[in-house]
Amino acid sequence: MGAAGARQTEGVIARPPDLDGLRHGLRRLERVVVAFSGGADSALLAWVAQDTLGAEATLAVTAVSPSLAPEEEHDCAALAAGWGLRWQAVPTDELADPAYTANDGQRCAHCKSALMAALAPVAAAERATVVLGVNLDDLGDHRPGQAAAAGAGAVFPLVDAGFTKEQVRSASRALGLRTWDKPAAACLASRVPYGTPVTVAVLAEVAAAESGLRRLGFRQLRVRHYGDLARIELPVADLDVALQRRAEVVAAVHAAGYRYVTLDLEGFRSGNLNGAL
Repeated sequence: MGAAGARQTEGVIARPPDLDGLRHGLRRLERVVVAFSGGADSALLAWVAQDTLGAEATLAVTAVSPSLAPEEEHDCAALAAGWGLRWQAVPTDELADPAYTANDGQRCAHCKSALMAALAPVAAAERATVVLGVNLDDLGDHRPGQAAAAGAGAVFPLVDAGFTKEQVRSASRALGLRTWDKPAAACLASRVPYGTPVTVAVLAEVAAAESGLRRLGFRQLRVRHYGDLARIELPVADLDVALQRRAEVVAAVHAAGYRYVTLDLEGFRSGNLNGAL
């Protein structure tokens, strides 16, 4: 491997993203329905799938429910229009499942079961396989939804091709996809501590608070929900900015319905609520 094709990181040479392997895996599937959240992973998967298989054999589908931030649904539509993806939105009703709203450690499994139930008839009509944008790094966290999705027939082409999150971003950037540096945006229910019921009202409050903070220019963030208290997670580099703009930050979160506004001094940590399990 030449110097241009590898990157040295802490003594380990990382191999380049295997786009050829990804395309090969997709060709073997022939027809796919991509679960399209608009994040870096599913965006790369959808773009490469359509580029490889063509629009007639590729359908990007966005699951819409109160756990999806409104901005994310709009961005999915914008990406599909900009890239010429064949795309549709389908509703999911995970909040009708008491096992999901109870918000125990298996919440993600119930969510993915609802997703697969919504995608199954679409995939049947398309004579296609459901594919999810799971990468190798995702396998190391507590994500029971992956097992639920795989059990329902979903395939993870990025995993099969050996993509890490960093390689997803590297490949996306090389292809000119604007999602290459898009901050991770897990479902809004991930902001609610396990054991606290997930409701439409709670999700709407979280969504409003995060939207308000994004309007202030913060890109990577989480608003963790603790009743009438919001705990804001931002990258450590943004903490000083948040303090300098304290009045605006407080106003944005108060406007969403929270009474107390706190800033987590440990900074942003994706999936940190899993530590309670």
